[in-house]
Amino acid sequence: MSLIYRVHNKHAISPVKLIVLFYFLAIIISTALLNMPIFWREGQSVTVFDGLFTSISAISVTGLSVVAIDEVFNTAGYFVLSFIFQLGGIGIMTLGTAIYMLIGKKIGIRERQLISVDHNQATLSGLVRLTKKILKTILTIELVGMIVLSIYYLNYFDTWQEALLQGYFASVSATTNAGFHITGTSLALFADDYFVQFVHIILMILGAIGFPVLIELQQWLKNRKSGNSHFRFTTFMKLTVSTYFILLIFGTIVIFLLENNHMFANQPWYQALFSSLFQSVSTRSGGQVTIDIANYSTATLIIMAFLMFIGASPSSAGGGIRTTTFAVMLLAVYNYAKGRQSIKIFRREISHQDTIRSFVVLTTAIALTFISIFILAITESHSILEITFEVFSAFGTTGLSLGITSELSVIGRIVIMMMMFIGRIGIFSFLFLISSPPTKDRYSYPKARMLIG
Repeated sequence: MSLIYRVHNKHAISPVKLIVLFYFLAIIISTALLNMPIFWREGQSVTVFDGLFTSISAISVTGLSVVAIDEVFNTAGYFVLSFIFQLGGIGIMTLGTAIYMLIGKKIGIRERQLISVDHNQATLSGLVRLTKKILKTILTIELVGMIVLSIYYLNYFDTWQEALLQGYFASVSATTNAGFHITGTSLALFADDYFVQFVHIILMILGAIGFPVLIELQQWLKNRKSGNSHFRFTTFMKLTVSTYFILLIFGTIVIFLLENNHMFANQPWYQALFSSLFQSVSTRSGGQVTIDIANYSTATLIIMAFLMFIGASPSSAGGGIRTTTFAVMLLAVYNYAKGRQSIKIFRREISHQDTIRSFVVLTTAIALTFISIFILAITESHSILEITFEVFSAFGTTGLSLGITSELSVIGRIVIMMMMFIGRIGIFSFLFLISSPPTKDRYSYPKARMLIG
Protein backbone atom coordinates (compact mmCIF):
# COMPACT_ATOMS: atom_id res chain seq x y z
CA MET A 1 0.00 0.00 0.00
CA SER A 2 2.85 2.41 0.77
CA LEU A 3 3.92 2.43 -2.90
CA ILE A 4 0.48 3.61 -3.91
CA TYR A 5 0.52 6.31 -1.23
CA ARG A 6 3.76 7.77 -2.62
CA VAL A 7 2.29 8.65 -5.99
CA HIS A 8 2.82 12.33 -6.79
CA ASN A 9 -0.04 14.56 -5.64
CA LYS A 10 -0.98 15.56 -9.19
CA HIS A 11 -1.50 11.96 -10.15
CA ALA A 12 -2.60 10.57 -6.79
CA ILE A 13 -5.57 8.25 -6.80
CA SER A 14 -8.54 9.63 -4.87
CA PRO A 15 -9.30 7.92 -1.54
CA VAL A 16 -12.57 6.53 -2.91
CA LYS A 17 -10.94 5.00 -5.97
CA LEU A 18 -8.07 3.67 -3.86
CA ILE A 19 -10.49 1.95 -1.48
CA VAL A 20 -12.32 0.38 -4.41
CA LEU A 21 -8.94 -0.70 -5.82
CA PHE A 22 -8.15 -2.40 -2.51
CA TYR A 23 -11.45 -4.25 -2.63
CA PHE A 24 -10.69 -5.35 -6.20
CA LEU A 25 -7.30 -6.63 -5.05
CA ALA A 26 -8.96 -8.42 -2.14
CA ILE A 27 -11.37 -10.08 -4.58
CA ILE A 28 -8.52 -11.22 -6.84
CA ILE A 29 -6.57 -12.67 -3.90
CA SER A 30 -9.69 -14.29 -2.45
CA THR A 31 -10.56 -15.82 -5.82
CA ALA A 32 -7.04 -17.25 -6.11
CA LEU A 33 -7.30 -18.75 -2.62
CA LEU A 34 -10.74 -20.28 -3.16
CA ASN A 35 -9.51 -21.88 -6.39
CA MET A 36 -6.70 -23.70 -4.60
CA PRO A 37 -7.37 -27.48 -4.32
CA ILE A 38 -5.99 -27.54 -0.75
CA PHE A 39 -9.20 -25.80 0.34
CA TRP A 40 -11.53 -28.26 -1.43
CA ARG A 41 -12.97 -31.51 -0.22
CA GLU A 42 -11.67 -34.62 -1.92
CA GLY A 43 -13.30 -35.09 -5.32
CA GLN A 44 -14.63 -31.52 -5.42
CA SER A 45 -13.51 -28.59 -7.55
CA VAL A 46 -14.34 -24.94 -8.21
CA THR A 47 -14.12 -23.20 -11.57
CA VAL A 48 -12.38 -19.83 -11.71
CA PHE A 49 -15.68 -18.09 -12.49
CA ASP A 50 -17.49 -19.82 -9.60
CA GLY A 51 -14.57 -18.92 -7.34
CA LEU A 52 -14.87 -15.30 -8.45
CA PHE A 53 -18.61 -15.26 -7.75
CA THR A 54 -18.08 -16.80 -4.29
CA SER A 55 -15.25 -14.37 -3.56
CA ILE A 56 -17.32 -11.29 -4.45
CA SER A 57 -20.25 -12.65 -2.44
CA ALA A 58 -17.95 -13.17 0.55
CA ILE A 59 -16.18 -9.79 0.27
CA SER A 60 -19.56 -8.05 -0.03
CA VAL A 61 -20.85 -10.25 2.86
CA THR A 62 -23.87 -11.21 0.80
CA GLY A 63 -24.20 -14.99 0.93
CA LEU A 64 -25.47 -15.72 -2.56
CA SER A 65 -23.59 -18.75 -3.87
CA VAL A 66 -23.40 -20.85 -7.00
CA VAL A 67 -21.70 -23.74 -5.16
CA ALA A 68 -22.67 -25.70 -2.05
CA ILE A 69 -20.20 -24.30 0.52
CA ASP A 70 -20.52 -27.24 2.92
CA GLU A 71 -19.98 -29.79 0.15
CA VAL A 72 -17.17 -28.14 -1.82
CA PHE A 73 -14.85 -26.62 0.79
CA ASN A 74 -12.98 -28.36 3.61
CA THR A 75 -12.27 -27.05 7.10
CA ALA A 76 -9.33 -24.95 5.90
CA GLY A 77 -11.61 -23.51 3.21
CA TYR A 78 -14.14 -22.55 5.88
CA PHE A 79 -11.48 -20.53 7.70
CA VAL A 80 -10.43 -18.80 4.48
CA LEU A 81 -14.06 -17.87 3.82
CA SER A 82 -14.52 -16.60 7.37
CA PHE A 83 -11.45 -14.36 6.99
CA ILE A 84 -12.91 -12.96 3.76
CA PHE A 85 -16.15 -12.22 5.68
CA GLN A 86 -14.11 -10.28 8.22
CA LEU A 87 -12.37 -8.35 5.47
CA GLY A 88 -15.68 -7.37 3.88
CA GLY A 89 -17.77 -6.98 7.02
CA ILE A 90 -15.40 -5.05 9.26
CA GLY A 91 -13.74 -3.26 6.35
CA ILE A 92 -10.41 -3.51 4.58
CA MET A 93 -9.03 -0.36 6.15
CA THR A 94 -10.00 -1.43 9.68
CA LEU A 95 -8.06 -4.68 9.38
CA GLY A 96 -5.28 -2.96 7.43
CA THR A 97 -4.92 -0.27 10.08
CA ALA A 98 -4.81 -2.92 12.81
CA ILE A 99 -1.98 -4.69 10.98
CA TYR A 100 -0.17 -1.38 10.50
CA MET A 101 -0.38 -0.65 14.22
CA LEU A 102 0.80 -4.16 15.11
CA ILE A 103 3.97 -3.77 13.03
CA GLY A 104 4.57 -0.26 14.37
CA LYS A 105 3.68 1.72 11.23
CA LYS A 106 2.47 5.30 11.61
CA ILE A 107 -1.10 6.03 10.49
CA GLY A 108 -0.75 9.11 8.29
CA ILE A 109 -3.20 11.50 6.65
CA ARG A 110 -3.60 9.31 3.56
CA GLU A 111 -4.51 6.28 5.65
CA ARG A 112 -6.96 8.36 7.67
CA GLN A 113 -8.63 9.52 4.46
CA LEU A 114 -9.05 5.90 3.41
CA ILE A 115 -10.52 4.95 6.79
CA SER A 116 -13.00 7.85 6.55
CA VAL A 117 -14.13 6.65 3.10
CA ASP A 118 -14.34 3.00 4.16
CA HIS A 119 -16.52 3.88 7.16
CA ASN A 120 -18.39 6.81 5.62
CA GLN A 121 -17.03 9.33 8.12
CA ALA A 122 -17.16 13.09 7.52
CA THR A 123 -13.99 14.06 9.45
CA LEU A 124 -10.44 12.74 9.87
CA SER A 125 -10.25 13.27 13.63
CA GLY A 126 -10.39 10.26 15.92
CA LEU A 127 -10.35 7.72 13.08
CA VAL A 128 -7.57 5.54 14.51
CA ARG A 129 -9.40 5.38 17.83
CA LEU A 130 -12.61 4.58 15.91
CA THR A 131 -10.85 1.77 14.06
CA LYS A 132 -9.58 0.24 17.29
CA LYS A 133 -13.04 0.39 18.85
CA ILE A 134 -14.72 -1.16 15.80
CA LEU A 135 -12.24 -4.03 15.67
CA LYS A 136 -12.41 -4.67 19.40
CA THR A 137 -16.22 -4.49 19.45
CA ILE A 138 -16.83 -6.83 16.50
CA LEU A 139 -14.24 -9.39 17.57
CA THR A 140 -15.68 -9.41 21.10
CA ILE A 141 -19.20 -9.95 19.76
CA GLU A 142 -17.99 -12.77 17.52
CA LEU A 143 -16.06 -14.41 20.34
CA VAL A 144 -19.03 -14.36 22.71
CA GLY A 145 -21.31 -15.65 19.95
CA MET A 146 -18.87 -18.44 19.11
CA ILE A 147 -18.56 -19.57 22.74
CA VAL A 148 -22.32 -19.56 23.32
CA LEU A 149 -23.16 -21.35 20.07
CA SER A 150 -20.29 -23.85 20.31
CA ILE A 151 -21.30 -24.98 23.78
CA TYR A 152 -24.95 -25.23 22.78
CA TYR A 153 -24.13 -27.02 19.53
CA LEU A 154 -22.80 -29.97 21.56
CA ASN A 155 -26.48 -30.96 21.66
CA TYR A 156 -26.50 -31.25 17.86
CA PHE A 157 -23.07 -32.41 16.76
CA ASP A 158 -21.17 -35.56 17.70
CA THR A 159 -17.78 -34.06 18.58
CA TRP A 160 -16.72 -30.87 20.30
CA GLN A 161 -14.48 -30.08 17.30
CA GLU A 162 -17.48 -30.07 14.96
CA ALA A 163 -19.53 -28.04 17.44
CA LEU A 164 -16.69 -25.51 17.76
CA LEU A 165 -16.29 -25.22 13.99
CA GLN A 166 -20.02 -24.76 13.46
CA GLY A 167 -20.22 -22.24 16.31
CA TYR A 168 -17.25 -20.25 15.03
CA PHE A 169 -18.46 -20.09 11.42
CA ALA A 170 -22.05 -19.29 12.41
CA SER A 171 -20.96 -16.48 14.75
CA VAL A 172 -18.68 -14.82 12.20
CA SER A 173 -21.22 -15.23 9.39
CA ALA A 174 -24.08 -13.81 11.48
CA THR A 175 -22.12 -10.88 12.96
CA THR A 176 -20.69 -9.81 9.60
CA ASN A 177 -24.11 -10.46 8.04
CA ALA A 178 -22.36 -12.72 5.51
CA GLY A 179 -25.31 -15.10 5.12
CA PHE A 180 -23.10 -18.13 4.42
CA HIS A 181 -23.56 -21.41 6.29
CA ILE A 182 -21.90 -24.83 6.52
CA THR A 183 -24.88 -26.76 7.84
CA GLY A 184 -26.15 -27.37 4.32
CA THR A 185 -29.60 -25.99 5.10
CA SER A 186 -28.88 -22.57 6.65
CA LEU A 187 -30.71 -22.65 10.02
CA ALA A 188 -33.43 -25.12 8.99
CA LEU A 189 -31.77 -27.61 11.37
CA PHE A 190 -32.73 -25.24 14.20
CA ALA A 191 -36.21 -24.34 12.93
CA ASP A 192 -37.75 -25.31 16.28
CA ASP A 193 -34.86 -24.14 18.45
CA TYR A 194 -35.65 -20.63 19.66
CA PHE A 195 -32.36 -20.26 21.52
CA VAL A 196 -30.19 -20.72 18.41
CA GLN A 197 -32.45 -18.40 16.43
CA PHE A 198 -32.40 -15.78 19.20
CA VAL A 199 -28.59 -15.79 19.35
CA HIS A 200 -28.47 -15.34 15.57
CA ILE A 201 -31.01 -12.51 15.79
CA ILE A 202 -28.81 -10.67 18.30
CA LEU A 203 -25.66 -11.21 16.23
CA MET A 204 -27.33 -10.11 12.99
CA ILE A 205 -28.75 -6.97 14.63
CA LEU A 206 -25.36 -6.03 16.12
CA GLY A 207 -23.74 -6.46 12.72
CA ALA A 208 -26.36 -4.48 10.80
CA ILE A 209 -27.21 -1.61 13.14
CA GLY A 210 -23.93 0.20 12.45
CA PHE A 211 -20.51 0.48 14.08
CA PRO A 212 -21.03 4.13 15.19
CA VAL A 213 -24.19 3.06 17.03
CA LEU A 214 -22.37 0.28 18.88
CA ILE A 215 -19.51 2.59 19.84
CA GLU A 216 -21.87 5.33 21.02
CA LEU A 217 -23.80 2.78 23.06
CA GLN A 218 -20.55 1.67 24.69
CA GLN A 219 -19.74 5.29 25.54
CA TRP A 220 -23.19 5.73 27.09
CA LEU A 221 -22.74 2.61 29.24
CA LYS A 222 -19.29 3.80 30.28
CA ASN A 223 -20.67 7.19 31.33
CA ARG A 224 -23.53 5.56 33.21
CA LYS A 225 -21.06 3.39 35.09
CA SER A 226 -18.91 6.39 36.03
CA GLY A 227 -21.95 8.35 37.18
CA ASN A 228 -21.83 10.90 34.36
CA SER A 229 -25.42 11.83 33.54
CA HIS A 230 -24.59 14.52 30.95
CA PHE A 231 -24.09 12.14 28.03
CA ARG A 232 -26.48 12.75 25.13
CA PHE A 233 -27.02 10.49 22.15
CA THR A 234 -26.37 12.07 18.76
CA THR A 235 -29.19 12.73 16.31
CA PHE A 236 -27.60 10.15 13.99
CA MET A 237 -27.79 7.53 16.73
CA LYS A 238 -31.43 8.32 17.51
CA LEU A 239 -32.54 8.34 13.88
CA THR A 240 -30.58 5.21 12.96
CA VAL A 241 -31.79 3.10 15.88
CA SER A 242 -35.41 4.25 15.66
CA THR A 243 -35.56 3.66 11.89
CA TYR A 244 -33.88 0.26 12.17
CA PHE A 245 -36.30 -1.04 14.79
CA ILE A 246 -39.38 0.54 13.19
CA LEU A 247 -38.53 -1.32 9.99
CA LEU A 248 -37.82 -4.49 11.97
CA ILE A 249 -41.18 -4.31 13.76
CA PHE A 250 -42.97 -3.37 10.53
CA GLY A 251 -41.47 -6.39 8.76
CA THR A 252 -42.36 -8.71 11.63
CA ILE A 253 -46.00 -7.62 11.79
CA VAL A 254 -46.55 -7.63 8.02
CA ILE A 255 -44.94 -11.05 7.50
CA PHE A 256 -46.95 -12.43 10.42
CA LEU A 257 -50.24 -11.09 9.07
CA LEU A 258 -49.59 -12.14 5.47
CA GLU A 259 -48.47 -15.66 6.36
CA ASN A 260 -50.79 -16.33 9.30
CA ASN A 261 -53.24 -18.19 7.08
CA HIS A 262 -50.60 -19.44 4.67
CA MET A 263 -47.14 -20.66 5.76
CA PHE A 264 -47.92 -20.29 9.48
CA ALA A 265 -51.45 -21.71 9.32
CA ASN A 266 -50.57 -24.83 11.34
CA GLN A 267 -48.23 -23.12 13.79
CA PRO A 268 -49.02 -21.68 17.24
CA TRP A 269 -49.21 -17.87 17.14
CA TYR A 270 -46.02 -17.43 19.18
CA GLN A 271 -44.03 -19.68 16.83
CA ALA A 272 -45.40 -17.83 13.81
CA LEU A 273 -44.55 -14.49 15.42
CA PHE A 274 -41.00 -15.60 16.23
CA SER A 275 -40.50 -16.90 12.67
CA SER A 276 -41.73 -13.54 11.36
CA LEU A 277 -39.30 -11.72 13.65
CA PHE A 278 -36.38 -13.87 12.53
CA GLN A 279 -37.16 -13.31 8.85
CA SER A 280 -37.59 -9.57 9.36
CA VAL A 281 -34.17 -9.36 11.02
CA SER A 282 -32.65 -11.50 8.27
CA THR A 283 -33.88 -9.14 5.54
CA ARG A 284 -31.87 -6.31 7.08
CA SER A 285 -28.78 -8.05 5.66
CA GLY A 286 -28.36 -11.31 7.60
CA GLY A 287 -29.52 -13.69 4.88
CA GLN A 288 -30.26 -16.67 7.13
CA VAL A 289 -33.46 -18.73 6.90
CA THR A 290 -35.20 -21.33 9.04
CA ILE A 291 -37.76 -22.32 6.39
CA ASP A 292 -37.83 -22.30 2.60
CA ILE A 293 -38.79 -18.71 1.73
CA ALA A 294 -39.83 -19.81 -1.77
CA ASN A 295 -43.03 -21.05 -0.12
CA TYR A 296 -43.96 -17.58 1.11
CA SER A 297 -46.80 -15.73 -0.60
CA THR A 298 -46.05 -13.23 -3.35
CA ALA A 299 -47.07 -10.33 -1.09
CA THR A 300 -44.60 -11.41 1.60
CA LEU A 301 -41.77 -11.77 -0.92
CA ILE A 302 -42.47 -8.24 -2.19
CA ILE A 303 -42.25 -6.87 1.36
CA MET A 304 -39.02 -8.79 1.96
CA ALA A 305 -37.57 -7.42 -1.30
CA PHE A 306 -38.51 -3.89 -0.19
CA LEU A 307 -36.78 -4.39 3.17
CA MET A 308 -33.67 -5.81 1.48
CA PHE A 309 -33.55 -2.77 -0.83
CA ILE A 310 -33.44 -0.49 2.22
CA GLY A 311 -30.83 -2.72 3.84
CA ALA A 312 -28.85 -2.09 7.01
CA SER A 313 -27.58 1.05 8.75
CA PRO A 314 -24.67 3.20 7.49
CA SER A 315 -21.15 2.09 8.41
CA SER A 316 -22.28 -1.45 9.14
CA ALA A 317 -21.71 -4.87 7.63
CA GLY A 318 -24.84 -4.51 5.48
CA GLY A 319 -25.73 -2.94 2.14
CA GLY A 320 -28.77 -1.37 0.48
CA ILE A 321 -29.64 2.32 0.39
CA ARG A 322 -29.28 2.25 4.21
CA THR A 323 -31.84 3.04 6.90
CA THR A 324 -30.93 6.70 7.39
CA THR A 325 -31.31 7.38 3.67
CA PHE A 326 -34.82 5.96 3.80
CA ALA A 327 -35.64 7.92 6.97
CA VAL A 328 -34.38 11.27 5.66
CA MET A 329 -36.24 10.75 2.39
CA LEU A 330 -39.53 10.08 4.19
CA LEU A 331 -39.00 13.02 6.53
CA ALA A 332 -38.30 15.29 3.56
CA VAL A 333 -41.50 14.24 1.79
CA TYR A 334 -43.54 14.60 5.00
CA ASN A 335 -42.16 18.04 5.86
CA TYR A 336 -42.56 19.30 2.29
CA ALA A 337 -46.19 18.12 2.30
CA LYS A 338 -46.65 20.12 5.51
CA GLY A 339 -45.26 23.22 3.82
CA ARG A 340 -42.07 23.30 5.91
CA GLN A 341 -38.77 24.49 4.51
CA SER A 342 -36.56 22.38 6.76
CA ILE A 343 -36.49 18.87 8.24
CA LYS A 344 -36.67 18.86 12.02
CA ILE A 345 -36.19 15.71 14.09
CA PHE A 346 -35.21 15.22 17.73
CA ARG A 347 -34.87 19.01 18.15
CA ARG A 348 -32.30 19.20 15.37
CA GLU A 349 -32.44 20.19 11.70
CA ILE A 350 -31.10 17.84 9.05
CA SER A 351 -28.83 19.67 6.64
CA HIS A 352 -30.04 20.38 3.11
CA GLN A 353 -26.93 18.62 1.75
CA ASP A 354 -27.85 15.36 3.53
CA THR A 355 -31.37 15.59 2.13
CA ILE A 356 -30.02 15.94 -1.41
CA ARG A 357 -27.59 13.08 -0.81
CA SER A 358 -30.46 10.84 0.31
CA PHE A 359 -32.42 11.44 -2.89
CA VAL A 360 -29.28 10.93 -4.99
CA VAL A 361 -28.71 7.55 -3.31
CA LEU A 362 -32.36 6.55 -3.77
CA THR A 363 -32.64 7.51 -7.45
CA THR A 364 -29.28 5.94 -8.31
CA ALA A 365 -30.22 2.73 -6.50
CA ILE A 366 -33.57 2.57 -8.28
CA ALA A 367 -31.86 3.12 -11.63
CA LEU A 368 -29.21 0.45 -10.99
CA THR A 369 -31.68 -2.16 -9.77
CA PHE A 370 -34.10 -1.40 -12.62
CA ILE A 371 -31.36 -1.81 -15.21
CA SER A 372 -30.24 -5.06 -13.56
CA ILE A 373 -33.78 -6.44 -13.49
CA PHE A 374 -34.27 -5.43 -17.13
CA ILE A 375 -31.07 -7.23 -18.22
CA LEU A 376 -31.93 -10.36 -16.26
CA ALA A 377 -35.46 -10.33 -17.67
CA ILE A 378 -33.86 -10.63 -21.11
CA THR A 379 -31.15 -13.19 -20.32
CA GLU A 380 -32.93 -15.41 -17.77
CA SER A 381 -36.00 -17.64 -17.96
CA HIS A 382 -37.14 -17.04 -14.38
CA SER A 383 -40.18 -15.05 -13.27
CA ILE A 384 -39.91 -11.30 -12.76
CA LEU A 385 -40.53 -11.81 -9.03
CA GLU A 386 -37.61 -14.25 -8.71
CA ILE A 387 -35.35 -11.90 -10.67
CA THR A 388 -36.36 -8.82 -8.68
CA PHE A 389 -35.88 -10.68 -5.41
CA GLU A 390 -32.39 -11.82 -6.48
CA VAL A 391 -31.34 -8.32 -7.57
CA PHE A 392 -32.58 -6.66 -4.38
CA SER A 393 -30.92 -9.37 -2.30
CA ALA A 394 -27.61 -8.74 -4.09
CA PHE A 395 -27.88 -4.94 -3.76
CA GLY A 396 -28.84 -5.21 -0.09
CA THR A 397 -25.98 -7.73 0.40
CA THR A 398 -28.56 -9.95 2.07
CA GLY A 399 -28.08 -13.32 0.41
CA LEU A 400 -31.68 -14.52 0.47
CA SER A 401 -32.71 -16.25 -2.72
CA LEU A 402 -35.63 -18.07 -4.28
CA GLY A 403 -33.22 -20.70 -5.52
CA ILE A 404 -32.20 -19.27 -8.89
CA THR A 405 -28.59 -18.19 -8.15
CA SER A 406 -26.90 -21.35 -9.43
CA GLU A 407 -29.17 -21.37 -12.51
CA LEU A 408 -28.22 -17.89 -13.72
CA SER A 409 -26.46 -17.47 -17.05
CA VAL A 410 -22.96 -15.98 -17.29
CA ILE A 411 -24.44 -12.53 -17.98
CA GLY A 412 -26.88 -12.96 -15.10
CA ARG A 413 -24.08 -13.86 -12.69
CA ILE A 414 -22.01 -10.89 -13.82
CA VAL A 415 -24.94 -8.55 -13.15
CA ILE A 416 -25.47 -10.04 -9.68
CA MET A 417 -21.74 -9.79 -8.91
CA MET A 418 -21.79 -6.10 -9.86
CA MET A 419 -24.83 -5.45 -7.69
CA MET A 420 -23.23 -7.22 -4.71
CA PHE A 421 -20.06 -5.16 -5.10
CA ILE A 422 -21.95 -1.85 -5.45
CA GLY A 423 -24.07 -2.78 -2.44
CA ARG A 424 -20.91 -3.29 -0.40
CA ILE A 425 -18.96 -0.16 -1.37
CA GLY A 426 -22.06 2.05 -1.34
CA ILE A 427 -23.77 4.28 -3.89
CA PHE A 428 -21.53 7.32 -3.36
CA SER A 429 -18.34 5.30 -3.70
CA PHE A 430 -19.76 3.88 -6.92
CA LEU A 431 -20.64 7.35 -8.24
CA PHE A 432 -17.23 8.76 -7.34
CA LEU A 433 -15.61 5.71 -8.94
CA ILE A 434 -17.12 6.49 -12.34
CA SER A 435 -16.82 10.26 -11.96
CA SER A 436 -15.03 12.66 -9.63
CA PRO A 437 -15.75 13.66 -6.03
CA PRO A 438 -17.82 16.85 -5.71
CA THR A 439 -15.94 20.17 -5.72
CA LYS A 440 -16.99 23.69 -4.88
CA ASP A 441 -18.26 25.70 -7.86
CA ARG A 442 -15.96 28.56 -8.85
CA TYR A 443 -18.84 30.55 -10.26
CA SER A 444 -22.65 30.51 -10.42
CA TYR A 445 -25.40 31.57 -12.81
CA PRO A 446 -28.70 33.36 -12.11
CA LYS A 447 -31.21 30.93 -10.62
CA ALA A 448 -33.90 29.47 -12.91
CA ARG A 449 -37.22 28.04 -11.70
CA MET A 450 -38.66 24.82 -13.13
CA LEU A 451 -42.18 23.42 -13.17
CA ILE A 452 -41.96 20.22 -11.12
CA GLY A 453 -44.55 17.49 -10.56
